[in-house]
Amino acid sequence: MTSLKSRAAAITLAVASGGIVSGLVAASFISVPANAAGLLQDVRTAIELRLPKTPITSLNCKGFGGLCEVVSEKTLFYIDERARYLFVGRLYDMESRADLTAAKLLELNPDLLVANAKREQPKESQSGNRTQAKVPVSELPKQGAVHWGNKSGPKLIVFSDFACGYCKRLTGELKKAGVHVEERPISIFGASSRKLAEQVLCADDPSAALHKAYSGAKLESSKSCDTKSLDANEAFAKKHGFSGTPVIVRASDGAVVEGFRQAAQIRAFANPKTKEAR
Repeated sequence: MTSLKSRAAAITLAVASGGIVSGLVAASFISVPANAAGLLQDVRTAIELRLPKTPITSLNCKGFGGLCEVVSEKTLFYIDERARYLFVGRLYDMESRADLTAAKLLELNPDLLVANAKREQPKESQSGNRTQAKVPVSELPKQGAVHWGNKSGPKLIVFSDFACGYCKRLTGELKKAGVHVEERPISIFGASSRKLAEQVLCADDPSAALHKAYSGAKLESSKSCDTKSLDANEAFAKKHGFSGTPVIVRASDGAVVEGFRQAAQIRAFANPKTKEAR
């Protein structure tokens, strides 16, 4: 088998000689790496020759269906293993229903998706209002919330409806992310959702009742309590244009993302990189 050095030398020779080498010949040196490390080095060499002014911050060829993920400082793109085809855009894993690009972008810049989040995720309902990039969390009442998760972790305020499928899926990701959740029910599905929210809020153990509600189990009759704070949750959501559920708000600064997010994305959003004051 051709050694890594000889493959790299052949690629360099092909480019240095004016590129008058067929794609088939060039590919013979790039497409048969000795191992995973050899593949990465081959792709890196090919990128450096084709895009000499593009610095390669990181390169990952595992888990992208034959493509390689390339990070160049704050820029993210994908390239095939022969470095012939370059793709810029969203890459989705249809089996796991994961947005692979969003997770990496949030890792590179946690605030990057805040303003555009509402256009990227499906909603349980629609509204004519426009969601704000940041909201004043100080306007929220102390009541009307169920606290659960890692109490020592960064706090996220989650607006949800217990009949919302994406909200149910989100609870598992929030657990994995290790965050402190302040969950505020809003009733986008009407009277039945409001009744369920009241049962959860008035339960002896609201956190346990919350997870029971998401499981679809019937909640035991709870004592009556003041549920006006649920009205305040809904008024806040309407005022700031929340068009569906779930909506995640970073408690530290009021930054907003709408829709389902995976644990890695949640962690990145909850722990934004420190930036110098401007």
